[in-house]
Amino acid sequence: MPPAISTHELTRRFDDLVAVNALSLDVQAGEVFGLLGPNGAGKTTTIKMLITLLPPTSGEASVAGHDIRHEPRLVRRSIGYVPQLLSSDGALSARENLMTSARLYHLPDADRTARIAEALEFMGLESSADRLVRTFSGGMVRRLEIAQAMLHRPEVLFLDEPTVGLDPTARKAVWGHIRELRQAEGTTILLTTHYMDEAAELCSRVGFMHLGKLVALGTPAELSEQAGKGKDLDDAFTYFTGSGLSETGEQGGQYRDVARTRRTARRLG
Repeated sequence: MPPAISTHELTRRFDDLVAVNALSLDVQAGEVFGLLGPNGAGKTTTIKMLITLLPPTSGEASVAGHDIRHEPRLVRRSIGYVPQLLSSDGALSARENLMTSARLYHLPDADRTARIAEALEFMGLESSADRLVRTFSGGMVRRLEIAQAMLHRPEVLFLDEPTVGLDPTARKAVWGHIRELRQAEGTTILLTTHYMDEAAELCSRVGFMHLGKLVALGTPAELSEQAGKGKDLDDAFTYFTGSGLSETGEQGGQYRDVARTRRTARRLG
């Protein structure tokens, strides 16, 4: 079976800054893969290229068998995307948000009601379907956003910091739904996170990026072992990416990354 995500020498430059530097990576179908690294490592830029929001400077990539340069519409039909920033409308109910997504994905009218009911049940939101989303807890909002991204049953799901700002209980609830998605739908999932326990819990493999380059690739256990005897994935993060922060970040630097994270945490909290 061909990889669900494949990149070869994928590169993105912003003037003199090389945000992603010759990334070559395969993510297998049905895999939960973690793309890890400090702010400015190139993770978000990589995702934006893979979901066709940002053209690569050079190199090649395919998602669900479709070329990101030459078949962007087919790529977009094959993916779901949950950004770090909130994407649900707080002035609408959960059901109304899902109906909006169904229309955007061009789901047939005859399928919409059943598909929405199925998504609400799968994410444990059926009893709150007609409440305004602005009354939801952070964990409920994230589950709704994942339901929206999965409504058209994509082959590949991209999750950018899916549990940022959530309390431990809500984080674990989201973890459980991510596992269920993979098991029930066979969905390939690529996620970014700064929580190493999350990556260790969910991901069959992880890749560490640093200054635009992929510097390590393997299972969480393998990379922890490479960091030293008795080490965990937090130690591996420091081992492979260094303990210092880079002075330049992807597309605007770390101030924007921190501000974005804090805004999301406040709205979810």
